[in-house]
Amino acid sequence: MNSIGKRLEQYTVKRPQEVLIVNVAVGSEEDTIAIFKGFSSSLVRPTAFDPDVPVLPDGAKIISIDRVATPYDPEAPLYIQQGLLWEDMEALLLKVGV
Repeated sequence: MNSIGKRLEQYTVKRPQEVLIVNVAVGSEEDTIAIFKGFSSSLVRPTAFDPDVPVLPDGAKIISIDRVATPYDPEAPLYIQQGLLWEDMEALLLKVGV
């Protein structure tokens, strides 16, 4: 089974008109990760140049996921859905086959 991060990246490959904004807790720190067209980037801390280094590490706790329409404008995001829990997102992942 692919990691959660890889599954979310694959979702955005199949849904290129969406950006996922994922709020997570990694240990005692919170992070916000943008995922678009198969790539992840932290909006809070530096992201490794190596795409094999996961931005969303295994063991991270997903707090919520927002689905945002492209083009993504952080000043005025156009939300498709906000505050999805992992269970909600997992249903969407299964729907697109990832």
